[in-house]
Amino acid sequence: MSVVYATGVSQFTGVWDELIMSLTTGFMLTDERGQVLATNDAAADLLRLDRTDLLTGSRPADWAMRDSTGARLPDWTDLTSQVLRTGTRMSTPVVITREGKPSGHLWMDYQPTRTCSQQRVLMFLQPVDSEVSHSRGMTDPLTGLPGRVLLLDRLDQALARARCRTTLTTLVLVDVRRLEQFNVDYGFAQGDELLTMIAGRLRQSVADEHTVARFGGDEFAVVVEHPSGTGDEIAEGARSAVARPMRLQRRQVRPSVRVSWVTSDGHASVHSVISRAERQLKD
Repeated sequence: MSVVYATGVSQFTGVWDELIMSLTTGFMLTDERGQVLATNDAAADLLRLDRTDLLTGSRPADWAMRDSTGARLPDWTDLTSQVLRTGTRMSTPVVITREGKPSGHLWMDYQPTRTCSQQRVLMFLQPVDSEVSHSRGMTDPLTGLPGRVLLLDRLDQALARARCRTTLTTLVLVDVRRLEQFNVDYGFAQGDELLTMIAGRLRQSVADEHTVARFGGDEFAVVVEHPSGTGDEIAEGARSAVARPMRLQRRQVRPSVRVSWVTSDGHASVHSVISRAERQLKD
């Protein structure tokens, strides 16, 4: 039976106990900075950490989160801000290593939520051998594009090739503006159709070997590998493809988008490239 541990007596404890006391799935509730507010024994066991480490944010020197290729993953404290900013769920496979050797395999689901008017992230942890679908979170069910997990993997691979081949990798983020208001005015069905058409246009705007992914609820990402230059032309191509008028049923719509891009020679990490592109998108 799982026991709940929290950083202090709070409004979370009673509800948390009632919901997950008897479950073997790992749970963690974090604030907007990634600080763990409450957790259970199963989460600590799956992460190969002491529950005190979870609550204090400390990590053993030999402990790491990696993907299936062995590349180091950002800590959940880094991923929390991305999940809260996009407002969309993220699912990722994780390999826990100790002293460089695999110690555990699990799925981590990040779900944005609110409690007492505060932004929180609820994390669900399940071992891979508990019949968790390996396709979960890999593709976006609406557009059929790669989801965030596949995007991270493909960007990581593109950066590695850039390092080895002395080439460049560009990440372009495309933000569809005022999508929420469009859904209010015309309905979610037409909003979904708009996103599907945008996904198709972005896919057609780049060669097959490049990646187009659904990055968030109203955001797309494009990853392009190229021998020289900057991402300016790539970003402009994405903007032009999306901004052309399109017809939804009997209505002509011209999407409004914001675009940011980052070009790297491969020596920057996946997290730093994405974070920089996100900051530029906000400016």
